[in-house]
Amino acid sequence: MTDLCATCGVESADPLPPVCPICDDERQWVPEAGQRWTSTEQQQRDGIRVDLEEQEPGLWALTSEPSVGIGQRALLVQTADGNLLWDPIGTITPAAVARVQELGGIQVVAASHPHMFGVQCAWAEALDARVLVNQRDAAWIQRPHARIELWDDELEVLPGARLIRFGGHFPGSAMVLWAQGSDGEGSLLAGDTVQPKPDRRSLGFMRSFPNNIPMSPGVVRRIADQLAPLRFRRIYGNIAGQLIEDGPAAVERSSARHIAWCLGEHDDRT
Repeated sequence: MTDLCATCGVESADPLPPVCPICDDERQWVPEAGQRWTSTEQQQRDGIRVDLEEQEPGLWALTSEPSVGIGQRALLVQTADGNLLWDPIGTITPAAVARVQELGGIQVVAASHPHMFGVQCAWAEALDARVLVNQRDAAWIQRPHARIELWDDELEVLPGARLIRFGGHFPGSAMVLWAQGSDGEGSLLAGDTVQPKPDRRSLGFMRSFPNNIPMSPGVVRRIADQLAPLRFRRIYGNIAGQLIEDGPAAVERSSARHIAWCLGEHDDRT
């Protein structure tokens, strides 16, 4: 059994704190009714289901029904040398573990930032995997575990799959550059370090999405400049349906728009 916060879906170790530290932060929120905890055992008693859907060859999305916590989708990246589970969801079931094993199992579990830790150690235990956490966000680990390893600025976790730290949303916020994605043009698994928006053409840059705290122009420019030399076409977000096909153009267009509005260049429209 793994205990987890019902609001953010992040696993936690006993003794459970009075309030989830990840939710009790300006980037997240604690429900008006107060802190609530659940467990993977309770979720299974309630009949939770994990669905897997192929997004493109070698990339699968895992979602839960009903959704858990923030409601992210996990992305399973398949490589010839093993698989990466990215932004693990806040639940795990025997059926989901069996299906993932059919797809080659998991060698590495990693998250874009602490909101997406999910039940990362539970997945690692079930599939004998490593858990990678950026060292800048290590203080947010709620369930210490021997499988957790810290990394910093960049790490090739599997051939063709690079973890890159960008910061912004959290100091350790990261993305995965998957070289084989988008028919060999590269895919970027962004979490919400940059978030694909519903128009499928633009990206959001926020310290807090639920509480609407924007990143500064300087940080947005830094992230855009760091992305500029990377080779990719698609950008996948951490919520079902978040996909942009013209990734590099969307980064430049969206960063320029964000910076201009934050600097007051369009105040005449308000």
